Amino acid sequence: MSLAEHPATPEEVISAINNYHWQQLHGSELREGRGEAAPIINPSTKDVLTTIAWATRDDVTAVVNEASDAAAAWAARGPYARAAIVRELADALEKRAEDFAWLDTIDAGLPLWMMRIDIVTGIARMRMFADMAHALTGQSLPGSPQGLHVTTPEPFGVVARIIPFNHPFMFAASKIAAPLVAGNTVVLKPSELTPLSALLLGEVAAEVLPSGVLSVVHGGPDVGDQLVRDKRVHRIAFTGSHGVGRSIQQAGAEVGVKSVSLELGGKNALIAYDDADIDGLIASAVKGMNFAFAGQSCGSTSRLLVQRSIFTEVRDRVAEAVARVRQGLPWEEGVQIGPMISQRQQERALGFIERAREAGAELLVGGSHPTELSSGWYVEPTVLTGMTPDAEIAQEEVFGPVLSIMPFDSEEEAITIANSVDYGLTGSVWTQDIDRAFRTARALEAGYVWINDTSTHFPGVPFGGVKLSGIGREESLEELLSYTQTRAINVVLR
Repeated sequence: MSLAEHPATPEEVISAINNYHWQQLHGSELREGRGEAAPIINPSTKDVLTTIAWATRDDVTAVVNEASDAAAAWAARGPYARAAIVRELADALEKRAEDFAWLDTIDAGLPLWMMRIDIVTGIARMRMFADMAHALTGQSLPGSPQGLHVTTPEPFGVVARIIPFNHPFMFAASKIAAPLVAGNTVVLKPSELTPLSALLLGEVAAEVLPSGVLSVVHGGPDVGDQLVRDKRVHRIAFTGSHGVGRSIQQAGAEVGVKSVSLELGGKNALIAYDDADIDGLIASAVKGMNFAFAGQSCGSTSRLLVQRSIFTEVRDRVAEAVARVRQGLPWEEGVQIGPMISQRQQERALGFIERAREAGAELLVGGSHPTELSSGWYVEPTVLTGMTPDAEIAQEEVFGPVLSIMPFDSEEEAITIANSVDYGLTGSVWTQDIDRAFRTARALEAGYVWINDTSTHFPGVPFGGVKLSGIGREESLEELLSYTQTRAINVVLR
């Protein structure tokens, strides 16, 4: 799909989506799935954008066949040649950046300005992994005085990469890069809710990558389950909910021994001590909720823990700041938050809010479906307070625009509350005391911690969680190496 001119209008993009012949990249060719056609819904309006056929079990088998057949030749190219091709793909995708941004805005309901940033980020991460090709090295080890003992990093072969709906292009682009540079072939399955940018990526990739190196398959949970259970898929990487992540672990184990990495949910805490920069804290508390994604972000700091001496001021100022977050159609100028991805997600978030109020929480801002945006699956940016740390709203991931604010008295209490949940993805600490900042950061059961910041992802810094938030690290050299397995070669000199 190519937009006729820029800047485009929403009507032009919607018409182009509706009239376009959407195909999947099945190894060596672009083709339609052979399964039942399913609608793709615009969450901002609830209108059907288009219908696209899902892949069948036979389609998935054929795709894995091609990926398996292509694996040896792709690995044999060597890391620098593979990296050069990934850079070429990044360049080709960059030429279509505006198309991808518009697709994600219409398909996922995410603000256009934010999707333009997402496109840049996804392409930059592709190039980052290409630049890391030099790190695919082994070791020479002193295993014996007479021998030569070396290790080499070897690809797994076929990798299944399953991604969610909240960063459609960014995840599609960035999360195929590491396995490709490492020498694997990849089968990418986007969310069935937001497949459009991944399908267009597949079309662009078909002009750049050798046949069979990348496939993009569209479909529901059955497609993902078949990929996971295929014995030729030895490495699986999934981003999404902890429930699905655990089912992937189980399904993979039922058919073999597989390497699995999981980037899952979060119920992340921002801890604000009484010496924090209040202005910076307020801005960061709003930023940390990732309202641009309607709170549909695993890294959102959705629990704000505030030391009691500054609690009232921070609570009131955060509520005022959230009340100013502008909600509307995601392609409109100045809109900061669009709709949720589906009716199911909307109802889920509103259910959390209703149950929290029934349990005694005080609603400060939002809390409902805005009447002026009844055409889409919108939930107002919401702030709640008055809950206990063990309340459902303080323990479970809402995955929506809902912030809970709670007081604490001591450093020990703050850490106890922060660590009381089953998740452990991100955390944030606000204080001017560097000793207290590091004590708290090291005590948090979280994989990615900010001091006096939230939400920022830094190139090359490993991102991932502990506990129910997953296993493995991404966005880093650790991710690249996770797509290799070590081979030891021992030469006995006589």
